[in-house]
Order: sequence, then structure tokens, then C-alpha cells
Amino acid sequence: MKIGIANDHTAVEMKKEVTAYLESLGHEVINFGTDSTESTDYPIWGEKVANAVASGEVEKGIAICGTGLGISLACNKVHGIRAAVCSEPYTAKYGRLHNDCNILCFGARVIGIEMAKMMLDAFLTTEFEGGRHQRRVDEIMDIERRNSGK
Repeated sequence: MKIGIANDHTAVEMKKEVTAYLESLGHEVINFGTDSTESTDYPIWGEKVANAVASGEVEKGIAICGTGLGISLACNKVHGIRAAVCSEPYTAKYGRLHNDCNILCFGARVIGIEMAKMMLDAFLTTEFEGGRHQRRVDEIMDIERRNSGK
């Protein structure tokens, strides 16, 4: 799978570890984040990975900042994105299963690399269930269209 990854300055080391893990599983990882620990703004990086997911350049996205929240807010401003902030595998799994989330967000200051790996496994191996959940995802996307002029 082709996966985009983005991060701010707080998550440079976490991104390196996540990238190595994903590549060890056979995924291709495209870097949309910073490689510098100099302070930078997470919205820049969130938008980059979200645009790559929305355009189909990558199949899924990973976005990491200090808490995961700020970068997720930026990602979710891009049309077609459903980014989930997670701190454990259950939410990562159900974000895919019930919400068809296409970007997993988490905080480098909140979780360690082993928890990140468990969440990545859950997120990347779970397929969207569809059915009654499709109706709800469609309702979310209708809200997005009504409020974005698209």
C-alpha cells in the first residue's frame, strides 16, 4: 500500500520509526512532513498529506504532531478526508470499520512506538464495513458539501 506520512517538529523521531515499521511490512511511504526539529506549524503538514490522500496520490495517510489533535483538525479541513485521532488500537480499528477514516492521527507526546505500531496494524488491516455505516459516512460527507460550497 502507498501511505503518506506527515508530521511537525515534535514528531520527527516518531515519524522515522513509523516509516521504518511500515516499510518493513512492505508498504511504500511518502514523506509529506518536516525532517527538522525546528518549530513549525502542523497545519502545513496536515494539509499536505490530506491533499495527497484526497487526490489518490496515496491510499491512506498517517499524521503525527504532539497530541495528534491539531494535525487532525488541519487534515479534516480538506474535502473528502476523515482523519481520526487515536491513542489505542480499538479506536483505530473502528475508525476504519465504521467511519471509513482515511488518515490516522496520533500524538508523539501521547503514545510510544509500540502503541503506534498496534494502531497502525489495526488501521491498515481493517476494511470499511459499509452497510448502515455507509449511510452515516454519506451524511458526514453531505455536511461537508453543504458547508464548503461543493
